[in-house]
Amino acid sequence: MHEHKFAQCIEVCVKCAAECSCCAMHCIEEGGRPQCAKICLDCAEICAIAACYMTRESKFSAEICRVCATICNACADECAKHKNEHCQTCATICKQCAEACKKMAA
Repeated sequence: MHEHKFAQCIEVCVKCAAECSCCAMHCIEEGGRPQCAKICLDCAEICAIAACYMTRESKFSAEICRVCATICNACADECAKHKNEHCQTCATICKQCAEACKKMAA
C-alpha cells in the first residue's frame, strides 16, 4: 500500500477515536461523568469520520477536519477536568488530533 498524503492525520484520528471510545466507556462504567462520556463519544465518531474522508481524499476532508479539531479541543478541555488516568490520556490525544486536523485543513 502506498503512503497516503494524509497518513499522519489519519493515524492520529484513528488513535483518538479509539481512546475517546475507551474513555467514554470508563466514564459510563464508573458513573458520575455523563458530560465527559457524551463529548468523548462525539469526538470518537467525528475522528472516525474524518479518517474515512481523508482516506478517500474527499473534497470535504478539510471541512470535516476543521469540525474534528473543534470537537477534539472541546473533548480535551472536558477530559482535562478529571484527574483519572483515562481522561488525562484522552485529553492528550485529543489535543494532538486537534493540531493534526488544523494542519491538514490549512
